[in-house]
Amino acid sequence: MNASIKNVDSDDAICLAYGRGVKELLSQSTASEWIEDLWIIYSDHMAFQKEAGCNPRIGEIFLSFRELVFFFQKLEIGREKGE
Repeated sequence: MNASIKNVDSDDAICLAYGRGVKELLSQSTASEWIEDLWIIYSDHMAFQKEAGCNPRIGEIFLSFRELVFFFQKLEIGREKGE
């Protein structure tokens, strides 16, 4: 086990792992670039739905998309505030 997380409980270890994952994502693009890319992906997906037909999960997909956008918006706001 990594020495830096030896003395933390499992919830903290999971948070640290998620934090490392987010840090890696943001090393590829900024939060605002992720938001822009998400809008492009979602818009293209919705345009494809016209050809593909009805998707019974469309509401769930929108909620997932919305939560991702909100997540990156919070990160961007936190970065601007220096958090």
